[in-house]
This record gives sequence, C-alpha cells and structure tokens, in this order.
Amino acid sequence: MYLYFEEDGAFKAGTVVSETGNAYQVTVTTGRRTKIKAAKVFFTFESPAPAELLEAAEATSAELDPGFLWEVAPEGDFSFEDIAKEYWGATPTPVERAAVLLALHSNPVYFHRKGRGMYRRAPEEILKQALEALERKKRREEQRRAWVAEMDEGHLPEALARDVMGLLMSPDKNGIEWKALSDAAANARMSPLRLMLKLGGVKSPWTWHVESFYRENFPRGRGFPADLPLPAPLNLEDLPKAKVRAFSIDDSSTTEIDDALSVTHGENGKTVVGVHIAVPALGIVRDDALDKVARARMSTVYAPGLKTTMLPEPWIEGYSLDEGRSVPCLSLYITVHDDTFGVEKTETRLERITVERNVRHDRIDELVTEEAIENHTLDIEYAEEISWLWHFARRLLREREEVRGRPELTNRVDWFFVLEGEGEDASIHVRGRRRGAPLDLLVAELMIYANQTWGLWLEEHAAAGIYRSQRMGRVRMSTTPGPHDGLGVVRYAWCTSPLRRYVDLVNQRQILQVLRGESPAYASNDADLFTIVSQFETIYGTYADFQTKMERYWSLRWILQEGLREIEAIVVKGDLVRIDRLPFMQRVPGLPEDLPKGRKVLLQILGCDLVDLVMDSKLLRILDEEDESAVEEDEEEDAMPDENAPAEEKASDAPENA
Repeated sequence: MYLYFEEDGAFKAGTVVSETGNAYQVTVTTGRRTKIKAAKVFFTFESPAPAELLEAAEATSAELDPGFLWEVAPEGDFSFEDIAKEYWGATPTPVERAAVLLALHSNPVYFHRKGRGMYRRAPEEILKQALEALERKKRREEQRRAWVAEMDEGHLPEALARDVMGLLMSPDKNGIEWKALSDAAANARMSPLRLMLKLGGVKSPWTWHVESFYRENFPRGRGFPADLPLPAPLNLEDLPKAKVRAFSIDDSSTTEIDDALSVTHGENGKTVVGVHIAVPALGIVRDDALDKVARARMSTVYAPGLKTTMLPEPWIEGYSLDEGRSVPCLSLYITVHDDTFGVEKTETRLERITVERNVRHDRIDELVTEEAIENHTLDIEYAEEISWLWHFARRLLREREEVRGRPELTNRVDWFFVLEGEGEDASIHVRGRRRGAPLDLLVAELMIYANQTWGLWLEEHAAAGIYRSQRMGRVRMSTTPGPHDGLGVVRYAWCTSPLRRYVDLVNQRQILQVLRGESPAYASNDADLFTIVSQFETIYGTYADFQTKMERYWSLRWILQEGLREIEAIVVKGDLVRIDRLPFMQRVPGLPEDLPKGRKVLLQILGCDLVDLVMDSKLLRILDEEDESAVEEDEEEDAMPDENAPAEEKASDAPENA
C-alpha cells in the first residue's frame, strides 16, 4: 500500500512499511524511512509506484487551468476530492487526485487553504486585484530582463540613467532598476559602480568621488538658500579705529581672509604685536537663519581644485579682511620686550582696522628665508615687520617646545597640488612647503598664541567655550578646558578662523559678548553647546576624509600623467609607506617587516585604480637612503592626528596640521 501525504510543507508519496494506531512507518522515494501521522495523509493508493505518481501528478497539474478550476469550484469550503470528482468524474485516479491537490495548493491567488486538503475560492474582487498585481509583476520582470540584456550589450537604459547617483548610493533593493543593475553587474563580473563607469552613467572616477560626497553631505546642493539675508550695513563709527599698519599673509587662492597682523614699535623698548581677526559674529546671531546654515555645514570644505565655503559669498565679502577696506575686527594686542621677545601683557579689543595689503606668500616664499632674515637682506614689502615677527615666533616656539618636551617637526615637506583647468581634465603640478618655513612659522605661532590666550581668557571670565585638548596622545574637543600636550599650551580654543570654521564663530560670539559686558550666548551647561561639539567633530572628520581621498585621487592621476613605472617611497611602519613627494600613503604587501622607519624603497608601479584609490605595486629594491623627517613622523602624527589643513587653507595653526 502507498500513501500520498504532507511532510514539512511538501507533498510526498511513499510505501507503507507498518501501521500502528494512527501512524504509519513509510519509506519515501529517496529511501528514507519516516513516521507519518494519519492526519497528514491525503489518500492511499495501490498504483502506480510512488515515484511514478509524483512525476505524473506534477506533469498533469501543470496542464490544469487554475482559472477554470476557480470557475467550477463551489462556494464555501471544499476539498480537493470534490474538485477532482467535478473535473475528472466520479472516480478520479490517484494521479488525477494528486494533480488537482497540487493545482489548488500552488495557486494561492485563486484558492485559500482552509485546512488539510480543504480550500475556498478567493473572492472575485480580491482575485481580480491579485491577478492584476501578478500581471504587473510579470511586466516588471520582463522589463528587468530587457534592461539587463541592454546593459549586457553595452548600453545604459534611459530609466537607469535618470538618477545614477541615487541608484548607486541609496538604492531601493526591491526596485527593478537596482535588480537589473545588480544582475547586469554580476553578468559582467564587476561592481555596479564600475559597470556604471563602463556604461557612461558615471562620467569618471573623479565625478563619482566628488558627486557622491556632495550628494551625501550637501543633499540640498552646494549653494545657499536664496532667501538668506544679506549682511546689514555695519555702523563702524561706533568702533574705535586702530592706528596700525595691518597686513595679512595668505595663499593667492585664499578668499576667506580672517586674520591680519601688525607690528608697532614703541620708544620704551617694547613692541606691540596685533593679531586682528575678522568678526562675523557681529552680524551672525545664534539660531538666526544664517547661523543655522553655518552650523549645518560646520566648516569650509577643501580639496585640491575644490572649495565649498561655510558662509555665503556676501557675508565673506562683508567681513573678510581684504586690503584697502575698513572692517571690524577682534584684536589681540601683545606687548613684547624687544630685548628678550618676552610677553609682558595682552589686551583684547573690538575695533576697526584698514588692512594695507593682502600679502600672498606663494609669491614671495623663495625670498623669505632664514638666511635673508638673519643677514638683514630681506627685500620685500613689510620686510622689517616680517623679520621681527619671525624672531618673536621663534621665541614662542621655543617656549612651547620646552613644555612639549621635544622639538617641533619642521624639516618635513608637506606636498600639495596646483591644478590647471577644471575638474578631472586638469593638469597637475605637485608643490611642496617645508614645515616651519618663516612665513608659515610666524603666522602659525601667532595664531596658536591667540588661540591659547583667548582660551584662557574665556575660562578666566567663566564663559563657556569649545576647547581642543590633548592628553596621552589623544586630541579631543569639549566644553571643558584642558591642556594641549601636543602643542605645549595650557589651554587651546579655536578662535582665529570664524569665516571658515563654526567652532571659531561660536567662541568668537562668546568673547564678544563678554567683552561688551553682555551675557554669553551659551551657558556652560547649554545642551546645544555639547551638540555642536559632537556634530563638528563628525562633520569636520568627514571633510578631512574627503580631502584625503581627493589627494589620493590626484596623486594617482599625477602618476598616470607623468607615465611613471617606478617610484620611491619611505617606510612609515611595517608595510605602510609614504610615497615620496606625494600626499599618499598605502601598504605594500611583501615588504620586509624589519625595515627601519624612514628607509627609502623603490617600488614598481603595476597599476593605478582611480576608483578604489590604490596603487598596485611591488618592491624592486631597498635603497641606502633614509628620510630623516620620517623618524619622528609617528610621534608627531600621534600628537596631532586630525589636523589635515589643505594647501588652499591658510595654516593658521600649522604645527597641528598633519
């Protein structure tokens, strides 16, 4: 005797070995023996053999029209036996009975299961909707296959080309567009991104890196809302006018000029150094429309050939310390003894100044050398002021180094790119700036001094601020004052770049209100202040990662542009190397583990991947040369790990800029 039964949701047939009460011992067609309760049995039969019945029932069921079965099925609940008799006659065969059961069970759109072997017709309206859904699904599947075939032939379907970035970055995994792209990518044995690059949906790797960053971090676009207010005219007559000869030192590409310097010699053996900072906090009030936009951006975005400002251009123009304009500023005056360059006192003022000149350091860097300053042969505008400030900066540096317990790393060259042309087609030139070059040193040290002074000033006046501290090699931002071991200062708060960094704008707002005798905008327990710290660190880190990514892109592009087959690199640690004369680090598998830090190696370039931003390389030979600056590199980077200031950005606190 044979049984047709259900086990684990599947219909099976087998030979009865024994029967005990309400259960059977059955051998199924695979040879496995199993115990089947009588409640799971649909019917018994004598022929054909179980395997033959299963095969024949499957074939016969496929020929049955579920629509016709639905038509002839009675109202209410019915069994498969009822339909089998109605369809085949009074005595259907085992194959016919099994075929009807399979047909009912495999068409849940037409028939709803109501128990073992029992079913009910789907209501007509529900059936109609379900059939329409099936038809839509069928058409979508046909469309998906058509799109896949089109991409297999090297053409991008118009429907997929409408929003390629959205499809790649935030796909609807259940949508046919993504399924088609995923299937076509699998057929081509490449990622969806690489397939889109091949099909022209993404123009180039540069387009992908840039557009994906802006789509994710600037979902409303790089521009500013059209309804943002313009800066109100400032009544400068209410501010005292400073009698100083102020000048700024920046790169030629700098548009957000937020600091300037002045040197005023006295007759009493003392000199007053002025650090003058643009003061947009005069016009940007906490939680106003522009403040919310600046807070959302948190910083200006820099990358080679790219810049997206934190503030709109009219506000930058209104407060930037451009030459020839009378502008408000927050000034720190430092009284210095001429004989020792020791600081006697400091004073903070809100005033107006006129910047005489925006000095562009890239035009005079080669002239401003330590030798020219020491020999009094420096022949440039503001030569006397720059020379005096350099000596003062050297004194400030020595004081910080004594606290740090080690000298600053100044013999390393930071490499950056100068691009000619737009976007991915730009010609690439690699330039280098030595850390500690005279102009960098004097600007950096004066900004560090201003930031540490105002950090202490906020604390002394019991005003909340956002501080940067470092203990045990870890740099962190918080509202709690603390020492910065990496810089060698007791307090440090970013205050000198309010046009391009939101933390500086917040701190400046606090300084101004205390200076005016007003209540600070933020109390020490203001939850909003803690949120700003958290958001700033996240967003600023994201921008730094993007800058690093684009530096890697242009490094690889330069290698391709120059047609290099070999390149030198410097060992940083283990198999990690820094490519010589490029801002590019990566691992080289197979590099001997015992190579000392700083040892130079020669690599063979096997390929450059502009998508994953890696250089495929192998070691050719170990060179006898060493890069001395790399010996202290790990220690220096540990002290200052997250300060990636781009070449386009003025190095306002360069020793922290990795």
